[in-house]
Amino acid sequence: MASVGENDFGGKMRRRLCSCSKEDFLPEESFQSWANYTKALRETGLRLKDRFTARSVDKFEINEIKARSGNEMKKTLTWWDLIWFGIGAVIGSGIFVLTGQEARDSAGPAVILSYVISGVSAMLSVFCYTEFAIEIPVAGGSFAYLRVELGDFVAFVAAGNIILEYIIGGAAVARSWTSYFATLLNHHPNDFRIYAPIFAPDYNRLDPIAVVVITLICFAAVISTKGSSRFNYVASIIHLAIIIFIIITGLTQADTKNLTANFAPFGAHGIFAAASVLFFAYIGFDAVSTMAEETKNPAKDIPLGLVGSMTITTVCYCLMAITLCLMQPYYQIDPDAPFSVAFSAIGMDWAKYIVAFGALKGMTTVLLVSAVGQARYLTHIARTHMVPPWFAQVHSATGTPINATIFMLIATAIIAFFTALNVLSNLLSISTLFIFMLVAVALLVRRYYVAGETTEANRRKLVAAITVILAASVAAAMLWAIGVEGWIWYLLAFVVWLVATGYLWWAVPQARIPEMWGVPLVPWLPSASIAINIFLLGSIDGPSYMRFAIWSLLLLVYYFFFGLHASYDTAKAAGAGAGV
Repeated sequence: MASVGENDFGGKMRRRLCSCSKEDFLPEESFQSWANYTKALRETGLRLKDRFTARSVDKFEINEIKARSGNEMKKTLTWWDLIWFGIGAVIGSGIFVLTGQEARDSAGPAVILSYVISGVSAMLSVFCYTEFAIEIPVAGGSFAYLRVELGDFVAFVAAGNIILEYIIGGAAVARSWTSYFATLLNHHPNDFRIYAPIFAPDYNRLDPIAVVVITLICFAAVISTKGSSRFNYVASIIHLAIIIFIIITGLTQADTKNLTANFAPFGAHGIFAAASVLFFAYIGFDAVSTMAEETKNPAKDIPLGLVGSMTITTVCYCLMAITLCLMQPYYQIDPDAPFSVAFSAIGMDWAKYIVAFGALKGMTTVLLVSAVGQARYLTHIARTHMVPPWFAQVHSATGTPINATIFMLIATAIIAFFTALNVLSNLLSISTLFIFMLVAVALLVRRYYVAGETTEANRRKLVAAITVILAASVAAAMLWAIGVEGWIWYLLAFVVWLVATGYLWWAVPQARIPEMWGVPLVPWLPSASIAINIFLLGSIDGPSYMRFAIWSLLLLVYYFFFGLHASYDTAKAAGAGAGV
């Protein structure tokens, strides 16, 4: 496999944040003249092969690649900050909005099981992320992990989906912010949106409030990571207090008939369809992994922060879903502001203001943590020159990536201004489940393959086992997507997955043991993460896959004309490296 030793392209990283010259965006050799660019295009095949087989290594991601930002990010965060960042990143519009939408239209009271299923999937991914974040504590998160284990090309595909995930996720939360703000003022959400009939139905309710909220969050995110953390955990503590209020007060008005009369009106398909969408409610914890570079003691702080926050979140989600379904029949639940309307329906109109305030608090912290996380992803991607290095610059005074933060939030604001929540949530789930599946695959590769140590026979066994695990998972997802009845085919897919995972466990020795903290039950846990993430992908609607395909095509067009050549030049200019 090709080496990827990478250093600063063309010398020191420029530190001028206000500069917007060609050298800030396209400094690589391939873009210095039309002749160079034409030559690069002719070599696209050879360069793609090089980038496809190239691997980075831990030390280069942690040291040389990180140094390209010009200034260090400040190490100010502890496990306490990370737990509250995790809670703040996750508990937002998912539980306060999508619960009502999916309970009414997809799962009924069985939406509780949907939350359990998506929560299990998220927790499996949390374990995978935690091991990587401890051993590769850089701002790039899953992008950096995939560069090390699966190579540059796969990392780029994931990077594009990471960017999409954060932009879409922020836009969805911002539009939900408007919905609950309207409820707080006794208005319908669309009262604060501008109707533009010239656009398609899902894009014709323009949302200026969402844009204003995103702009304010942008200012907070660029000033200070530690300051954002302090605001986040104070706001999150208030938020958790309101959640406890919702659960206790709502349960005093519970009617068990609402839960038991028709628990799963849409059947198993409805439960899994809702789980695939409600996965959106757990999205955000990966932003915590991007803060590893700013964490004082990653080996201790990251496991406590990630696993602790996800455990608290899952318990809160399940209790809130039970409460909502006990308060109202599922078919009467409001899809825009379900908890507020539920309290009004049972005669506790005053409580809806507390609920709306709590929802706004939660969504504000989600937007803040998302802004912090998405900028750090883009920063590390830019360090590799897959996107212009201008985005990698870190401000010397604030220690934050200002350029990346502003760019990502401008894109988020544009999407939030036009696009309806139902379009955003489905598209977001595809990108996120896809990335989490890749991270689980990368963890298996990390544990079972070390270049120069793993024998060729064991490498072939590893590739075969992972291929069969993926094939069995895809088969089960496709059977579910096309509506195959009966259990025999699903059982067959499960047995194939079980045999492949068992073969990997029995026949291939682990080549690497984590020094500080590792995922338990390898290969079973990451293999289960692969299977459940792919299966949930089989429950997402067709139009969302069409949008995903269009985005993927745009990514590849950009990569073949720009990203491939920039990253290739950067790697080659660095000379000999330490990666394989």
